[in-house]
Amino acid sequence: MSDSKERLIIFDTTLRDGEQSPGATLNVEEKLEIARQLSRLGVDVCEAGFPIASPGDFEAVRRIAEEVGPLMEGRTSGEPMTIAGLSRTSKEDIQRAYDAVKAAPKHRIHTFIATSDIHLKYKFKIDREECLEQAIEAVTFAKSLCDDIEFSPEDAARSDPDFLVQVLGEVIKAGATTLNIPDTVGYRTPDEYAGLIKYLIDNTPGADKVVWSVHCHDDLGMATANTLAAVQAGARQVEVTINGIGERAGNTSLEEVVMAIQTRGNQFPVEHHIDSTQIIQTSQMVSSYTGMVVQPNKSIVGANAFAHESGIHQHGMLQNQETYEIMRPETVGLNSSKLVLGKHSGKAAFGKRIEELGYKIESKEALRSAVNRLKRVADKKKVITDADIRTIVADEIYQPPEIWKLNNIQVTCGDNTTPTATVSLCDSEGVEHRDAALGSGPVDAVYQAISRVIGVKGRLIEYAISAVTEGLDAQAEATIRIEPVNGDSGTKVNPQTGRESVRSYSGHGASTDIVVASARAYVSALNKMLAFKDGAGEDHSDSEGTAAVNI
Repeated sequence: MSDSKERLIIFDTTLRDGEQSPGATLNVEEKLEIARQLSRLGVDVCEAGFPIASPGDFEAVRRIAEEVGPLMEGRTSGEPMTIAGLSRTSKEDIQRAYDAVKAAPKHRIHTFIATSDIHLKYKFKIDREECLEQAIEAVTFAKSLCDDIEFSPEDAARSDPDFLVQVLGEVIKAGATTLNIPDTVGYRTPDEYAGLIKYLIDNTPGADKVVWSVHCHDDLGMATANTLAAVQAGARQVEVTINGIGERAGNTSLEEVVMAIQTRGNQFPVEHHIDSTQIIQTSQMVSSYTGMVVQPNKSIVGANAFAHESGIHQHGMLQNQETYEIMRPETVGLNSSKLVLGKHSGKAAFGKRIEELGYKIESKEALRSAVNRLKRVADKKKVITDADIRTIVADEIYQPPEIWKLNNIQVTCGDNTTPTATVSLCDSEGVEHRDAALGSGPVDAVYQAISRVIGVKGRLIEYAISAVTEGLDAQAEATIRIEPVNGDSGTKVNPQTGRESVRSYSGHGASTDIVVASARAYVSALNKMLAFKDGAGEDHSDSEGTAAVNI
C-alpha cells in the first residue's frame, strides 16, 4: 500500500444481510464454503451471521470462527480475517454473538439500535433518552467481552444529525472502535450522504479514535454511489455483499466498490487488500448457493460485462481493447483454464481442478460422486469448462438434506399431445416411489408427478433456465423459488412490525437436459421446505420471535 493512501477496510455481510434476501437461506456447509472463499478474496471483516437468530445461525458463525478465522493458506493480506457477529442491544444477544465468534483469532461484536424518530416511535416505542441509555449499556457490556466493538445507529440516514452526534460520542466513550452509519432504506443521495458522514466526523467527540464505516441499501439504485461518496468524505470501512444481494433491492456490491477504487484510483484516497482475480469465482459461488441469478447486464460479474456484440464495438476492440474496456477481464478472474478436461481426463485431474477452483470437499465419497458425474457429462461434451465444474459441484455437493432423492424421469410431449411425466424418487429410507401425472407442459407434468409422490406441493414463483456454457451440448442450470401452497412452513412474523410474510425456498439443479435440471431444482426446493418443517432447516426466528434484521 502506498504511503499516501489509507487502507480501506472491506466488511462483507453476504452471510448476514445478504442471506436475508427472500429465499436465499444457506445451510452451514454452504456458509463455510462461502466464508473460505471470502477469505481467499481478501475480505478484512466477515459478518458471519446473527447468532441469536437460531441454533443453526449460531452454529454456522461458531464454525466459521473456528475453521475460517485462523489465517488461511492462499490469503494474500497476511493476517487473519476478522469474524463478526451481529447483535441487538440486549445482553443476551451480545453474549450469544461473543460466544459464537470468540474462537476466531480476530473477532468482533457488532451491536445496533435504531436512532431515527420514526423507528423509535413506531417500532420500539421508546424516546431518545432510552435509546441513548440502551446504546451505552450495550457497548459497555460488549467491551467487557472483547476489544473490537462496532456500533450501528439503524436508519442513521434519516436520524437527527445532532442526536447522532450525541449517541456516537457516548458509545465512543463506552468503548466502540468502529462506528457504522447505515442508510437502511437507501434514501439519501450521494451528496447528502457524504455530507452526513463529514458532519459526523467533524462534530462527534472522539471521532479520530474510531473507524468510520458505511452500510448502504440500494432501494433507489444509489448504494454504490453513496458508499463511494462516503469514502471520499472520510469513511474507511465499507459494508458490502457479493453481487449486491440483501434485503429488498439489496446492498452495496463488493465488486463494484472494489473495482471502482481499483480502476479510478486517482479519485480515492484509499487502497484495498482484495484479490480482484477471485471476484468472478466468489460471485458464481454465491449465486449458485443462494439461488439468486446474476442479471446478464450486472456490472463487473454479469455475463455481458465483458461481451461485445455491436460491430462498431468489435472493430474497436480488435484495434485496441481499451476502446471499450476500462478493465481487463483477467483482473476480475475471467482467465481461461490452462487444464483442458474431457472424457479422457482422469479422476485425479478433475479432483485437482475442483480444488484449484476453491472447493474444499472433505468427504471422499462426495468428491467421488462429483467426479463421476463430471465424467458422465464429459461423455456428452467434448470439453468440460470451469463453469461446468462449478455448476456440478454446487448441484452435487451443496444440496439440502436429501429427504427425497430424484432417481429418474421420463417425459412424453409434443404437438397435439398432452405432456405426461413418470418420475421415480427414493425417500430417506431408500424406498423407491413412482407416480405419473399430466401437465400443461413437460416441466409442469414433472412437477405434478413429484408433488404426488412427496405429498407436498410448492407454488412456483420464480423459474429461470440458463445455459452454463455455449453450444448445443451445454449444461442447463435451473434456478427456482417456491412457496408452500397450504401455508405449512410458509409464514414468518416480524415481532418488531407484527407483519406476517410468506417464506419462500430456492432450488438449484443442473443437467444437459433442461427438464431433468428443472426436476432436480424442484426436489431441492421441496427438500429445503420439508427440512424446515421438520425442524432441521435454517430459521431466522428463535423461540422468542427474534427476526432477521436490516440495518
